[in-house]
Amino acid sequence: MKSFRIALPMWMAHLPGQHYDVRLTAPDGYRAQRPYSIASSPLDAGEVELTIDRLEDGEVSPYFHDVIVEGDEVELRGPFTSYFVWRGESPVLLLGGGSGVVPLMSMLRHRRRVMSEVPMRLLYSVRTGEDVIYADELGDDAVLTFTKTSPEGWEGHTARLDERLVSEQASPFLGGLAFLCGTNGFVEAASPLLLEAGLPAQQIRTERFGPTG
Repeated sequence: MKSFRIALPMWMAHLPGQHYDVRLTAPDGYRAQRPYSIASSPLDAGEVELTIDRLEDGEVSPYFHDVIVEGDEVELRGPFTSYFVWRGESPVLLLGGGSGVVPLMSMLRHRRRVMSEVPMRLLYSVRTGEDVIYADELGDDAVLTFTKTSPEGWEGHTARLDERLVSEQASPFLGGLAFLCGTNGFVEAASPLLLEAGLPAQQIRTERFGPTG
């Protein structure tokens, strides 16, 4: 995973949870386009941060990881709106699996800067300590669980999301919204746990992604 700060000459403020489409055009005219969630707060005027996972068979992500250098230009379209956006509702529970934490980080960063009084918690499921994105930014408003190998000395959660863990974390947020983002499998597994915890379906917003890059 790498994060890229991109200056936008025609910048407009986004909503936390939105994404941009990134388009690359080869010399022969071939085009490849992929959507990437915005990780930065809307307060970062004039630029956006995109966090991109490198996929070996991808068409766009390897270019960002292996080719692009500071000062290069890329084509972006957006930001695009969906129902997966945070507009200041309270309270808010965020559930992310792996790189699904990226749009949730935009929400968490923005809340810390402008609405710190809003109860918000991130429940973040990752395989290993090396897989944690934004590790230096995760504080008391984040709860991690490691599904494969936990860091040395870790005394927290060490399993996949289950009914006990989700119910425990969701309890203070039953009157608000839950944002759930990850792979298809992660979303399919976590959605019923939120329902069992007492969150109505209309208060759960999901975003899922497949292995395209």
